[in-house]
Amino acid sequence: MNIDDEAKKVIWSLQNNKRSEEERNAFKPTGKKPRNKNVVYLLSALGITLLMSYALSLFSRETVRFCFLIDSYCFNSTENPILYTLYVFMNLWILILGITIAYLIGKKIGDRVTL
Repeated sequence: MNIDDEAKKVIWSLQNNKRSEEERNAFKPTGKKPRNKNVVYLLSALGITLLMSYALSLFSRETVRFCFLIDSYCFNSTENPILYTLYVFMNLWILILGITIAYLIGKKIGDRVTL
C-alpha cells in the first residue's frame, strides 16, 4: 500500500500555504501596548457637543436673556452669541452628567435588589 505524503499533510490555511512569510507575520503581536483612546473619545465628545450647542444657538430666533450663576451677571443671546453657545454647552453637559449619574445610582440599587 503506497500512501501519498501530500495526503497526510494537514493544511490549515485556506490558501494552501500560498502566503509569504510577511503575510503570515501580519497578525502576530508586535509587543507594543495599545494606546488608550479615552482622551481622544472625551475630546471628540466635547467638540461635538460644542458644535451642537453652536448650531442650537444659531437656530434660535428669539432673543434670550441668560445669567451665569448670579442675577447680576446676565447677557443677551443676540449681543453675545459665543457666551450663549457656552451657556447651552454647559447646560447640555449638566444634563448628560445628570443622566449618567442617575443611571449609575440606579444600576447599583438594582444590583442590590436582585441579590
